[in-house]
Parts: sequence; C-alpha cells; structure tokens
Amino acid sequence: MTLKPMQIRYKVIQHQIRCNSTIGAPLSKASVPTLRPPLAVLPTGTLLRSLLVSAISSNRHLLLPSLSILSYLSDPRRGALLSVDRNPVLHAILKKTFYEQFCAGENATETKKSMEKLKQLGIRGIILTYARETVFDHKTNKAQPQGHILDEKNIDGNYCPNIEAWRKGTLETIDLISEGDYLALKLSGAGPVAIEAFNAGELPSQQMMDALDEICIRSRNRKVQILVDAESQHFQRGIARVTLELMRKYNREGHALVYNTYQAYLKSTPKLIEEHLEAASKEGFTLGLKLVRGAYIASDERALIHDTKLDTDNAYNNIAQGALKQHIGNFGGADGRPFPSVNLFLASHNKESLFAAYELYRQRLNSNLPTVPVRFGQLHGMSDEVSFSLIQLKDVYNDNVGPEVYKCSTWGSMRECLAYLIRRAIENRDAVSRTNDEYSALKAELRRRLGFSSWFSSASH
Repeated sequence: MTLKPMQIRYKVIQHQIRCNSTIGAPLSKASVPTLRPPLAVLPTGTLLRSLLVSAISSNRHLLLPSLSILSYLSDPRRGALLSVDRNPVLHAILKKTFYEQFCAGENATETKKSMEKLKQLGIRGIILTYARETVFDHKTNKAQPQGHILDEKNIDGNYCPNIEAWRKGTLETIDLISEGDYLALKLSGAGPVAIEAFNAGELPSQQMMDALDEICIRSRNRKVQILVDAESQHFQRGIARVTLELMRKYNREGHALVYNTYQAYLKSTPKLIEEHLEAASKEGFTLGLKLVRGAYIASDERALIHDTKLDTDNAYNNIAQGALKQHIGNFGGADGRPFPSVNLFLASHNKESLFAAYELYRQRLNSNLPTVPVRFGQLHGMSDEVSFSLIQLKDVYNDNVGPEVYKCSTWGSMRECLAYLIRRAIENRDAVSRTNDEYSALKAELRRRLGFSSWFSSASH
C-alpha cells in the first residue's frame, strides 16, 4: 500500500516543517501554532556529537572504514592493545563518540543519568536493553557470543552459568528503569545453550524458562512492559516460540506485558502475524505487536528479505495501518473474523510511516471507530528530528495529548555493546536517504544557533 500524500504544515522559527500523512485535511494556516525547531531541545554538546557521527554515517568513504574498524575490534581474540575495555585511549575515543551517541552507560550510574537526560527533553519513556547478546557471523556460519562467556564444559546439565549471568543482568536492567518504561529483552544473551535451542526452533531449558518467568513477574510488579527483540533468523524461530508462550501466560485482560517484534523486511512476516492473531483469538490473550523494518540484513539470508526498500515500506505500512484499522488478513473488516485484542508499538525512523499512523489513529478515535493502543519509538542517538517532531504534534493539534514517544537504548561494557554499535553503523550505511536527511537537519540546527539561518536563506536566493 502506497501512502496517499497529505501535508500537515506547521510553522517553526524562520522555516516550516513539512510532514506526510494519509487521512484528513491540511490544518488551516490560522490554526497552526508557532513552534521551535524540533532539534532545538538538544544540548549543544549532544548536537555537536550527533553532527560528528552523522557526518561519518552520511559519507561512505568515512563510514565503511569505521565499520571495518568496529568489526575488527569486536573479535574477542584481539590482545590487550586492541581491547576496547582494556586500552584506555581506544576506550576513551569510542566512549566519547559512537558509544555515548547510541548507548546509555557502562554502569548503573551512567545509565540512569543518560535516561533522565532523555526524559528531560520530553521523551515519554525509555526502552532499555542489556547489551549481552549472540551475533551470527554469516562469513564463518557461526554464532559469536558478545561479552564474557563462561565455560559450559563439565557443568550440571540442569544449570548453565551463562543463563544465570544473563538473568542477573536482565533483572538489574529492570531495576534501572521506571514505571511506564520498557525492558527490551535480548534472548540470545543467555549464551550457547539457549542459542542451541533457539536455533532448533525449540523452547530453551527449564532454567531459562524459570528466568523468563522471574523477569516477567518483576516487570509486571514494577509496571514495566517487555519488548522481546527480533534477532537473526538463525535464532528467530525459537525466540518467536518462546515469546508466544510468554504472551499466552502474561498478556491478559486487554493488556500486553510482553511484545513480540516483527520485522517488516521479511517476506514471511504478514503470515506470521496472522498465525499469532489466530492464537490470540483462540486463546483469549492480547497480542503485543512491535513492528520494525529489520536490522539483521548483514546476517539474514537475502532471499528471505523483500527485494526492494519500497516493498519493505509498503509491508510496514500495511501492517501498521491494518492493525490500527483492526483489519489484517481474515481478521476484521466487514466480513472478517472478530479482531483479537492487540497492543501496537511502532518502532521506526521513517517519518512518513509514523505520521501517517498517528494521523490514522487520531482520526479513528475522533470518529469513534475501533482501533488499538499505539506507541512510537526510535533508537537513542538516531532520528531525533523524527522523535521531537512527533512530540510536537500535541501542539500542532492543540489537544495536549500527542503521540507517546520512546527512545531505545542499550547499556553494558564497551565490549558488550560493540555488536549493537556495528548494527547501528550498518543501518546507517543502508539508509542513505535517511542518514543524509538527519545530517542536513543537524547542520540546519547548528546554523540556527550560530545565527546563520537568515544569512544562508538569503544566500540561497
């Protein structure tokens, strides 16, 4: 489905932001409030760091060598000189650039401070994940655990030290966030024993399932929801099976404690969502549906992924708007089966998709049409212009409600976070148009602060 263009126009200092949506008429000029530029909320230090990282990300001649360096440093066989945790110079360079741009902190104190700063900027809440994970290397065809992996030889078959380490780290993550925040759960962080089960499409050991129950109960008691991350397709079948079991158990009374993440770039995703809607309908639980475009293009089999970006965009918009209209496949619509209970989370850096979804959601509420609860999220350090433009919609519509916008971050040691940083670099490499737009928006904000906006505008004419 290709979105029908509609402009929502609103003034900002000395220029206008133009946004695309799908339904409704343009706001009248008289009703449009004067707003600050979305990036005006960023502290100057954050703006300058974002500009530096964006300059690298938008230039392939700079990004590709940076990606190669990060990949090289992620190899655990490197000695102390090339260890990002043990070499103080290397650690400091990465810490002040890529790490602080995309990650919350290496310890609890740093992480809490970073999250508080984000909330002070107007973000509704935080999505926090513990960085420990396993990455599939398509070159060696092997799973590569990130961070310190404990020896699993000659241990009791009912106990795995890596699952225990992951359990403790995840529970600590829950204690770092607040009511209304989200825990992003990276199941592959539990290590080789868990990965072996996921790779076979099976449920993991009882120790792992007990740990997941403890995590769910702790989250529920702290009023924190859980987003189970999508991961490489080498593990995803087992991860989806585990997540469905958790949703069956904990997503009751119209509320999703647990969300599964669905990747729109996979051709199989619409069918998988229909299967999960079927389960939710039959068994009476709420489907937690977090929708992303996909971040594992470097490790997933190419044949599984849509042939073009347009195909992925259309798939994303079909699913997002289908959920909001309560019409996906055979569920909903005039002649369809009753649509089951669904909670929707749209994670995307695509401004057009998100503005269209929010406009549709808002219009259905105003028209007393059925819809589903929806929230929005972007990654920490990326697409700030999108995040803060979404937040400003409450002023554009003058309803003091607006979208609930979250920022997703990760925490852990530099070594543990390298795989996450590499994925962000790959994502920027493959999203050239968005990266260039981000860079342009950051440069425009810097020029405004330096008082050059009017000069540049005059010069352009």
